[in-house]
Amino acid sequence: MMNNPSINMATLRVACSNCNLRELCLPLGLGLKEIERLEELVSTRKRVKRGDALYRAGDKFEALYAIRLGFLKSAVMSSDGREQVTSFHMSGDIVGLDGLAGMVYSSDLIALEDTEVCILPYERMQELTQEMHTMNMHFQKLLSMEIVRQNGVMLLLGSMHAEERLAAFILNLSQRFEMRGYSRSEFVLRMTRAEIGSYLGLKLETVSRVLSRFSHDNLIIVNQKHVQIMDFEGLRAIVSGQTFNNQNIALKAVKPAATGIDALSDLD
Repeated sequence: MMNNPSINMATLRVACSNCNLRELCLPLGLGLKEIERLEELVSTRKRVKRGDALYRAGDKFEALYAIRLGFLKSAVMSSDGREQVTSFHMSGDIVGLDGLAGMVYSSDLIALEDTEVCILPYERMQELTQEMHTMNMHFQKLLSMEIVRQNGVMLLLGSMHAEERLAAFILNLSQRFEMRGYSRSEFVLRMTRAEIGSYLGLKLETVSRVLSRFSHDNLIIVNQKHVQIMDFEGLRAIVSGQTFNNQNIALKAVKPAATGIDALSDLD
């Protein structure tokens, strides 16, 4: 593992069978013996303080990580030295897949709040996927979902206006919080508006302006980093390219899958 003095290491027993994130990061239908094998694999956790890196671009690829607690961002540096945020990650996500191609990580993974991850040593994980068909299929699914996510991001940046991008981003966060048992209508943004802008390809001023417009149109209520969604159908209408205003009484709901919102999930 990478030695980083700012990261506190804790060798703790991890009980996957009792983890409330089991259904998010592990394949369904595992038997007791298979879960015990996984618990042997996931033998340690790592804690990362807010602002510190779990890994940096160029670090040797040795492990994948399952996020137990916290929120992180993936970022790369552009040729002129600017940071480009490529994804956001939260509890239940598996991160580190960007290291598979060249056996070095291709991005920086930075904690946006105090975070704890389970370490999945890659060599031992390879052995396990060869022995367990369900685990092998789950790993292939993770890779496929990353491709789908990247396609969704390209759609977002290539064909959507600023309002559509931000509405899709808010709805995506809502879905991801709901999957983890939290409120889908009220949540706290762990990232700054500048980081949102970097991810969505928007200037900071544009992000602030669009959020203010959404608030003015009673789509959301924003109080610093706290967001409350007041009108899901209104946000979906924006993502689908419809013009929304307060006088619309009956807007047909647009399913998230049809708008590409699901494809924005950060599952790497």
